[in-house]
Amino acid sequence: MTTRDNAPNGSPCWADLWTSDVEGSRKFYSELFGWKALEPSPEFGGYFMFTRNGVPIAGGMGDMGDMGANNTWTVYLASDDVAKTVEMAEASGAQVISPAMPVADLGLQSVLLDPTGAHLGIWQPGTFPGFTVLNEVGAPSWFELATRDYGAAVAFYRTVCHWDTHTVGDSDEFRYTTMRDPHSDGQLAGIMDAGGFLPDGIPAHWSIYWEADDVDAYVAKVKALGGSVVFDPQDSAFGRLATVLDPAGAQFKLRTPNR
Repeated sequence: MTTRDNAPNGSPCWADLWTSDVEGSRKFYSELFGWKALEPSPEFGGYFMFTRNGVPIAGGMGDMGDMGANNTWTVYLASDDVAKTVEMAEASGAQVISPAMPVADLGLQSVLLDPTGAHLGIWQPGTFPGFTVLNEVGAPSWFELATRDYGAAVAFYRTVCHWDTHTVGDSDEFRYTTMRDPHSDGQLAGIMDAGGFLPDGIPAHWSIYWEADDVDAYVAKVKALGGSVVFDPQDSAFGRLATVLDPAGAQFKLRTPNR
């Protein structure tokens, strides 16, 4: 288990779901993980929080006016100066989807496309730090960028998000870099060279892994709740992993770490 008051600068600090089926998604994730879906906030356009044991764990949002939800999870990286991060990101080839803007006193946010085409949120915390619990069942377990342009991605996150990187593998079979935790020997997120297997038409993207004590049981529950399976559970050096879709089509991953 990891608990913290704030996420290290540049590391994943929050995730939210943009869903075309708000009520269905609220029910699905509550039943799958035991989360509680709080009431949507009119002040924030219907945005709502999922909590785990009374602590915020993820956000959710439906259609935004004429803009229909695309059923995706967005990962946010922490920034101590979102305006500067956005400026550096643009100079490094990113596209600004949503410029830095305040969210009441909670913090400042922006949404980008990184230079390899992956959707990415940036969050500068005010009174809201993001999730504060990781590596427990129903909490975030890992974050990963799959990209066809591995070199450009590593350079971008080093420069713009100030990652201290560690190369885990550098072969054609497995090329992977992680962000070191500045406060420990741990790792906080990864970048995978997915050029050899990312299907045509699927852009580079960030994924969130939610921790499970039994991935196979969770996959069976996903199916029972109306979701579907992209990749069946399989063992890896990093635990037992699976990729699934919620009933509206949003993809996420499940992980039981090796103990």
